[in-house]
Amino acid sequence: MSNVFVMDHPLIQHKIGIIRRKETGSKEFREMISEIAMLMCYEATRDLKLSDIEIETPIAKMAAKELQGKKLAIVPILRAGLGMVEGMLTMVPAAKVGHIGLYRDPETLEPVEYYCKLPEDCAERDVFVVDPMLATGGSSVAAIRLLKERGVGKIRFMCIIAAPEGMEKMQREHPDVDIYIGALDSCLNEHGYIVPGLGDAGDRIFGTK
Repeated sequence: MSNVFVMDHPLIQHKIGIIRRKETGSKEFREMISEIAMLMCYEATRDLKLSDIEIETPIAKMAAKELQGKKLAIVPILRAGLGMVEGMLTMVPAAKVGHIGLYRDPETLEPVEYYCKLPEDCAERDVFVVDPMLATGGSSVAAIRLLKERGVGKIRFMCIIAAPEGMEKMQREHPDVDIYIGALDSCLNEHGYIVPGLGDAGDRIFGTK
């Protein structure tokens, strides 16, 4: 079963409190989403492996640490996932970025792919799939399935707010994918919105309705 990590860092919780407020405008909302993603990336990369290398300081030679050749990729689910990319690139500037676009078929209510552009060597990378909200889990499950179909083996999923329903669907469909959550909320309402949540993350990031 997937490992689920719910962040308890005070800075993350404080900033999530700001983006939940209905009076928070798009500019501040975007900034906070980026900062939360940066802090969550710090926590989610804690297990990256290090190698010993020899370097020379202005004073002497020494053994230092560097990342063990791990290549990372960030794949936001369009469009709200775009809000998390900049913060993560601040922490891991060498990561490559792919994009997955999905919409929900109005008849079947199933996610349908309309865009998928990934780094050529994506299958060789540790991939972080990012989306601010994990509600029903339909989009995230479909996005991860697309990556697996393209040969990606090491995938982590990161969201800022999750509903139990979406988290359980992810665990059921992709038990090999670790899930990083900023806050785990109560439930979904009859319209599929997370309660208490923060509304529509895409609309609030881009100032649309």
